[in-house]
Amino acid sequence: MTMVREIVTGQGAIVSDNETVETEASVADFINAVDDEVKRADSWALVEIMQGVTGEPDRMWGPGIVGFGSYHYVYESGREGDMPIAGFSPRKAAITLYLNSGSGWEAISDIMNSLGKHKVGKGCLYIKRLSDVDRAKLTELIERSVREFH
Repeated sequence: MTMVREIVTGQGAIVSDNETVETEASVADFINAVDDEVKRADSWALVEIMQGVTGEPDRMWGPGIVGFGSYHYVYESGREGDMPIAGFSPRKAAITLYLNSGSGWEAISDIMNSLGKHKVGKGCLYIKRLSDVDRAKLTELIERSVREFH
């Protein structure tokens, strides 16, 4: 079993070989520091949606991911760690949503085709603004992703 080295720093952050670890940093401080007013408002809306779906409080994961709940993973290589069940990061180019796409985005094409303007990567959904997507479809997508863990 691979051990993840963690050291608690004086600022309350946890340093690890895996950068994406839950920290004690303030979600409110992180979101309030987002320069783009619309992305900041969208981030608060995503907190509300994801808390409602997961029933979990918001927590910072690493320096830039707002996550909800957690799960433990182990790769075939032996690398392991913990990640949020659902999360997002308001990045400059787009808001990145971290979701479980299960058998792939194609398996949920019924939602993806009617979601609105977006891009996908492995386990990531990229949107410029919440107004670009159908919130009900986005919520349904998050619900399906979370169900993969229960």
